[in-house]
Amino acid sequence: MTLLERLTASLQHKQQIDIEDERDFTDSVAGHRQAAVLIPITQRPQPGVILTQRPDWLNSHPGQVAFPGGKIDDGDSDEIDAALREAEEELAMPRSQVDIIGTGDIYYSGSGFAITPVIGLIPPDLPLTPCPNEVADWFEVPLDFLLDRQNAIMKKAQWQGRERQYYDMQWQDRRIWGVTAGIVANIVRRIEAL
Repeated sequence: MTLLERLTASLQHKQQIDIEDERDFTDSVAGHRQAAVLIPITQRPQPGVILTQRPDWLNSHPGQVAFPGGKIDDGDSDEIDAALREAEEELAMPRSQVDIIGTGDIYYSGSGFAITPVIGLIPPDLPLTPCPNEVADWFEVPLDFLLDRQNAIMKKAQWQGRERQYYDMQWQDRRIWGVTAGIVANIVRRIEAL
């Protein structure tokens, strides 16, 4: 079974697994704002994942690597609709070119978001145009690199007066860490639980 087949199977078998997120840094997850991200996987012999680099001048998470996504708006029918809308806004990724294979575990961020990862397949070399107000650049990282547990280093830092552990990955000159790496780590756990 290929890695992509294992990923797809893991999304269909929703057995209970231990996940990690940042809920320890919040009083309650009840007030978390619903959000969704799209994890677009390119349909290549060696699949890749499209990630974005946020502009350095943004107030929220400047310069960070992220999946396309954001808050679920009132006009969105569900988390899938929101993830597709955000990917279209951020990268001009046509909804019709995304084949949804499932959703991952909700990730509760320390900044107050309940983030649903939506996993979809896209054609290779799909022309993408970043929205300069939201995306400085985009790149593709190999799926096997992203889902290899050995590429994620556990680090510690002080945040909001407490020690926080987080995953950190280095792909070429890109740093993938925090929520993005945490979502990836939970997907890896789900695959390993098959």
